[in-house]
Amino acid sequence: MIEAVDSLGELSCFGGRDIFSVRVLSLAQAYGFAYPFAKFYRQINDDMRVTAIVSVLDGDTVVSHLPEFDNDELADFFSFCGYSTLLSDEKFAVSAPFSQGIVMANDKKFQLDCDYTDINDYPSLSELYNFVDYDGVDFNAWYVDISHRIRHNAAKAAEIVNENGEIVSSAVFASVYNGDAVLTAVRTDPQMRRKGCGGSLVSSMCCSVCGTVYLMREADKNESFYKRLGFENIGYWRMYK
Repeated sequence: MIEAVDSLGELSCFGGRDIFSVRVLSLAQAYGFAYPFAKFYRQINDDMRVTAIVSVLDGDTVVSHLPEFDNDELADFFSFCGYSTLLSDEKFAVSAPFSQGIVMANDKKFQLDCDYTDINDYPSLSELYNFVDYDGVDFNAWYVDISHRIRHNAAKAAEIVNENGEIVSSAVFASVYNGDAVLTAVRTDPQMRRKGCGGSLVSSMCCSVCGTVYLMREADKNESFYKRLGFENIGYWRMYK
C-alpha cells in the first residue's frame, strides 16, 4: 500500500539509510507538509512495515527503499501520478530512459590543509551560484530553495576565498538530516587546482557533520579525488526522465 504522509514521524520510522533517504527526510524537515509543491509518500507491506519513502518537489521525485519493497506497486504509482525526474538506486526500475552513475559514501573525519585556510561557512549565495555555474537552473528558484533549506538546517554551503575575497573553491550539502549529508557543487577554480583547496574544503565539510556524507558522481569522473578523501563506491544512482 502507498499512502500520503503528513508528519515527519511517519517518514522517519523508515528503517533504511542511504543517500536517497537523506534527501527525502531532509526535504521533509525543510518544507514540512503544508506546501502543495512538496509531497511525501510511504509504501507499507502487509506487516505494516514501511518499505519505501518518497518525496516529490515540483515533480522531482526521490525514492528510498528496503530490499523487500514492492517495485511493481511503486512503478504503477508513478505511471499514474507522473514525474519530471525520478531518482533512486539501480534496484528500482520503471519503464523509462535513464542516466546512471556512482554513489559514494564517507564516514571518516580528518582535515586536510591548504595555503588558503579562510573557509567561509556563510557565503553569498548569488556569488556561489555564479561560481558553480548551475547550467540551466533558474537562479531565483535555486536561491529560494537552497536558502530555505539552510534556514531550516537542512542544507549547508561553504567556500574558500583568496586574499581578495574571491571564491577559489566551493561545496554544498544540498541535504542534511540527522547528521548525514549529501555533497554537491564541489568546484575549484581551474587556476587553483592541485593546490589542495578542494580537498581541504570537502574534508572540512565532512568534519562538520557527525554521520555519513554521500555524493553522486558520473561513472568516469573524480573517483581518485574522492577516494583520497575517504569516500568509497557503495552503489549506483539512477535518474529516470
